[in-house]
Amino acid sequence: MTANGWFQIGLFLLVIFAVAKPLGIYMARVFSGEKTFLDLILRPIERLLYRITGVDETREMPWKEYAISMLLFSGVSMALLYLIQRVQQWLPWNPQRLAAVAPDLAFNTAASFTTNTNWQAYVPETTMSYSTQMVGLAYHNFASAAVGIALGIAVIRGIARRERDTIGNFWVDFTRCILWVLLPACLVVALVFVSQGMIQNFRPYDTAKLVNPQTVSQAGADGKTTTQTVTDQVIAQGPVASQEAIKILGTNGGGFFNVNSAHPFENPTPLTNFLEMFLIFAIPSGLTYTLGRMAGSQRHGWAVWGAMAALFVAGVVCTYAAESRGNPLLQGVDQKVSATQPGGNMEGKEVRFGIANSALFATVTTDASCGAVNSMHDSYTPLGGMIPLVNMMLGEVVFGGVGAGLYGIVVFVILSVFIAGLMVGRTPEYLGKKIEAYDVKMAMLTVLIFSLVVLVFTAIGVTTPQGKAGISNPGPHGLSQILYAYTEGAANNGSAFAGGNWNSPWYNTTIAFDMLLGRFFMIVPVLAIAGNLARKKIVPESLGTFPVTTPLFSALLVSVILIVSALTFFPALSLGPILEHLLMHAGKVF
Repeated sequence: MTANGWFQIGLFLLVIFAVAKPLGIYMARVFSGEKTFLDLILRPIERLLYRITGVDETREMPWKEYAISMLLFSGVSMALLYLIQRVQQWLPWNPQRLAAVAPDLAFNTAASFTTNTNWQAYVPETTMSYSTQMVGLAYHNFASAAVGIALGIAVIRGIARRERDTIGNFWVDFTRCILWVLLPACLVVALVFVSQGMIQNFRPYDTAKLVNPQTVSQAGADGKTTTQTVTDQVIAQGPVASQEAIKILGTNGGGFFNVNSAHPFENPTPLTNFLEMFLIFAIPSGLTYTLGRMAGSQRHGWAVWGAMAALFVAGVVCTYAAESRGNPLLQGVDQKVSATQPGGNMEGKEVRFGIANSALFATVTTDASCGAVNSMHDSYTPLGGMIPLVNMMLGEVVFGGVGAGLYGIVVFVILSVFIAGLMVGRTPEYLGKKIEAYDVKMAMLTVLIFSLVVLVFTAIGVTTPQGKAGISNPGPHGLSQILYAYTEGAANNGSAFAGGNWNSPWYNTTIAFDMLLGRFFMIVPVLAIAGNLARKKIVPESLGTFPVTTPLFSALLVSVILIVSALTFFPALSLGPILEHLLMHAGKVF
């Protein structure tokens, strides 16, 4: 660990803190229908869209109608993306003449991008044409992010309103999110990325002659090994910058290239690396201020932000420390930081970014439901790789995905005030509203759905031949690979340990259902909470009211998140990364 590394981590947190208020105020104005500086340009476009689609922007929806609208939209969008992949060989902008995507992989990808997961069980530059990347995947990057933000805003309205049966209009929230938040930001960000060397074109792939031809051995289907000399390298091209902007800002994570944000075309400079991490956290951080502003308690918004920040700092410190120590089994190898080498465990990491920025990126991308990576998590030390896994097991509430992190943390807020109420023997209250049995049941249902989906799919994966066929390492590391795959699916993260063979009918199908259950089965009870809160009356505070605006509340919130996750997932972690760490120090690796 170095002073420079800690400085970069501290600077990042400071910038995230600084953006929360201005962005939060802007989003509060957008979704409250207040005037913004973009109204002169965007309001005519918005009205035209409503006129074409027949949307009445003045009509609001009860929570059930809001949920049904969201589910129908997502279902139709998923079917459309599946169709685009299956017929891409006949669509334009396919200079490489790529074939149709296989049915199981197309289903997995459609589920992945619809749920804001962006899990990629394929090599993008050799599987998806330019038209599929732009019309299918990039569109879903915008749509799934807008759905998440709209749901987060609906939950905030449920908290803020009193004696109302409605929580907003899904179509209006979705439209305003794209027009006022995502599109303007992505236009600016894409231009900045291009200025830094990120590519944006429609050219056919280039071919370059290798200076030193390479001899490659490959095992065939008959088991025989053949060798061939490779003299050419294919250099992929494409509309990268435009997709990179929304991939990062919308916490989507699906890259144009197979190695994602470690690729110099997707992440060419230290500035783009910092901007990508900043953009992942920007909207989730701003939404905490939006919560406080719209709910009429700005200190509560900061208390939620503080709880998220504390969990983030704990995660990045643990990851950075674990990776900086290196591998204890490499006897006689200098793993200390010096002027000539970065030190620590550099396996699977970009030398351009080093330990600090790799650990920071890994923490940020798994705290949020992004999944973009600038290093391979499978190559981390056991404890270093465990932290990204734990981040997702917390429910993606450490800032979290756009919208998803906000409504996810609200679930834990309700559980926290319920526990606080039990401590003093009175009905718990949240910002003047009594938290009753229905609210707690819906909150617990959300928590149980997530853990049930992850653990059931993992149990099936480690006990079936099809599941075990996907792992590349035996023992506890193989368990970690499977556990990570199903955790990222249910958490809608999309990152991977990257050491397994996940492009198989078994994993394409099971992870697809894993992602769909983790997204939509958890959203419905959260919206039910929002609808129920919106109908409640405000009761005056008393001496027995537990304040949700203090550091004590933030500490309780952090404790509840950690305790619930530990009770749920510690047995699985103890058989995976924790056991692997102990065996590594005993001299055994996998």
